[in-house]
Amino acid sequence: MTISLKNKSAVITGGASGIGKAIALLFAEAGAHVHVVDLSSSDPVVSEITGKKGKGTGHLGDVSNQEDIIRIINLISIQSPIDILVNCAGIAHVGNLEKTSVADVDRLLNVNVKGVYNSMFACIAHMKEKKSGVILNMASTVGTVGIPDRFAYSMTKGAVIAMTMSVARDYIDYGIRCNCISPARIHTPFVDGFIAKNYPGREKEMFDVLSKSQPIGRMGKPDEVARLALFLCSDEAAFITGSDYPIDGGFIRLK
Repeated sequence: MTISLKNKSAVITGGASGIGKAIALLFAEAGAHVHVVDLSSSDPVVSEITGKKGKGTGHLGDVSNQEDIIRIINLISIQSPIDILVNCAGIAHVGNLEKTSVADVDRLLNVNVKGVYNSMFACIAHMKEKKSGVILNMASTVGTVGIPDRFAYSMTKGAVIAMTMSVARDYIDYGIRCNCISPARIHTPFVDGFIAKNYPGREKEMFDVLSKSQPIGRMGKPDEVARLALFLCSDEAAFITGSDYPIDGGFIRLK
């Protein structure tokens, strides 16, 4: 069975890199017109999509700015009704409670929580009007399982899971489904940068340590998360809503 998103319009926030980029590329391959919303230029991703005869459009936007996101979503909806919203934009922070400043909390809340809220808020009226839609939020295993030195990040990802369940409940009668994915460590350029910044000179050692923190013995790949996202956003998953899907190499249950 080939999963198809033919004639679907999909908005991917944070789609210029990492997991968001992998989702954007796969959704375009499955036939969707992908709208990549990112604070950074999405030109390379869109060029890759169109170079493979897919449909892609880039939009510079800040998910933490509600007016900005509403403007972008309204512009997209004029071109075609929005069928799918995937919230991938997010930032991280390392530190326990005592090493987390008010500025750190505000920064993470603005992007990881308010950013998801803003995007859903901007899309929900359009989805209600056509009485259908799929929302997929990127949460994390740390939203439900504590790990050291991730106080603020864990807090925001727990909020993403809670928002997902609330939206799924409130809009089920409008034909709108809402789920979230909770990845464990996924090998992206962000991870490489994080290791280089926090463990200079110990990059290989720490990469191995972080890889082995998953019982399966390695980090996940962005493409693996993208394939789960594709299923959950397709009509094949029409009976699924209000669920959180860990993709974690056994981290939650087998650790």
